Amino acid sequence: MKEKSFYKHSVNFLKDYYQQLTNMDKKFLWHPFTQMQDYLKEDPLIIVDGQGSYLIDIKGNKYLDGVSSLWVNVHGHKHPKINQAIISQVEKISHSTLLGPSNVPAIELAQRLVEISPPGLNKVFYSECGAAAVEIGLKIAFQYWQQRPDPRPKKTKFVYLQNAYHGDTLGAVSVGGIDLFHKIYQPLLKENICVPSPYCYRCLFSNTPIDCQMACLEEAERIIKNCHDEIAAFIIEPLVQGAGGMIVAPSGYLKRVREICNQYELLLIADEVAVGFGRTGRMFACEHEDVSPDIMVVGKGITGGYLPLAATLTTDEIYEAFLGEYWEFKTFFHGHTYTGNPVACAAALANLETFEEEQTLAKLKDKIFQLREWLKKFEDLKHVGEIRQKGFMVGIELVRDKKTKEPYPFEEKIEIKVIQEARNNGLVIRPLGNVIVLMPPLSIAQEELHQMAEITFRAIKKVTEG
Repeated sequence: MKEKSFYKHSVNFLKDYYQQLTNMDKKFLWHPFTQMQDYLKEDPLIIVDGQGSYLIDIKGNKYLDGVSSLWVNVHGHKHPKINQAIISQVEKISHSTLLGPSNVPAIELAQRLVEISPPGLNKVFYSECGAAAVEIGLKIAFQYWQQRPDPRPKKTKFVYLQNAYHGDTLGAVSVGGIDLFHKIYQPLLKENICVPSPYCYRCLFSNTPIDCQMACLEEAERIIKNCHDEIAAFIIEPLVQGAGGMIVAPSGYLKRVREICNQYELLLIADEVAVGFGRTGRMFACEHEDVSPDIMVVGKGITGGYLPLAATLTTDEIYEAFLGEYWEFKTFFHGHTYTGNPVACAAALANLETFEEEQTLAKLKDKIFQLREWLKKFEDLKHVGEIRQKGFMVGIELVRDKKTKEPYPFEEKIEIKVIQEARNNGLVIRPLGNVIVLMPPLSIAQEELHQMAEITFRAIKKVTEG
């Protein structure tokens, strides 16, 4: 009898605690990219624990983490090596400024990043998130043209792609091409140059993959040719436009962008925040086409999904344009309080060591192949328009009419219903409009990967076909 009484008391306590947290959440928290009017009507998912590929909520339910906690988790939750690296560093010092002084993990990580990055990227500037790192890249590119030995002061604009997403700060938004996210802020933004996206499924030129010839890139080159004297850089998400809907560029696209930048004297900024650290099957997406950008931005998976950290890497030539006498004011006047935080850098070093010790990229090859095989049956679903995959980045575009490619109207909330159904069956995923995204931790076991695909398949089928 005492055991039953204790169990009943524990269950009641958890129910009361959950209700208390729910009330506090809805009273005080404003969630990002979330319509709070809808959220206030829901029972929130409150995560308290994680283990490997799983998230655990306050009620004890386990869910496969199908989007790596927003594309950041690499080696699973609670990885012992990264945990220990953080604990060891905290026992030494948790933070010291990088504005002048240096610290050991920041130095060691900078060396490692240079070693594993595309050739020529020899200087590392730290920040705390991808958007900030993009801002840094834009400012570096702008300032470089103003004060290099033969200045080009008219080169002040940036070329970006439709459907591009580079972050939510104003500089990053000014090179963003998603109207839903960016249009309302237009009066606040610097004018830049938008060129067509390689969105082959919805080709602006009504081409098919067979007769494409990358017409979108031909149009981009035509625009650049006419105003290249005003352009500082071309910013691009290499191979995959993430928040745009997992839009995968055709083979050779990135290499041709590099050639156009060389031809018209533009810097190339590669935003590898989402695609870096193994997401496409290589450490960095640029490696697939042997492209070395002039500036590369990294974040998200850099710490294995543990702590906020990002970095902007660039070449010696660009770095040297900022060197001069103190009174010349060529300094890069940019910095964040937590730039190069030693705990975050220690986590990032442990993350990179884990890549090597566990042969993460080598083991990923079979899982990428298996995922591709398991996704094939999605093609038979009546309302799946296209399946896009690059490595461990997957976008499944849902359409009302497969023949006309008519999208579902947002009012129907089809994608929300799909992810809710998936959650009911033990999988946490998040959509991008009508695109269902799958991006699990790189460490996920094959049986877990299969389970993720099966739950997603059944959720789409049930919601769209009844």
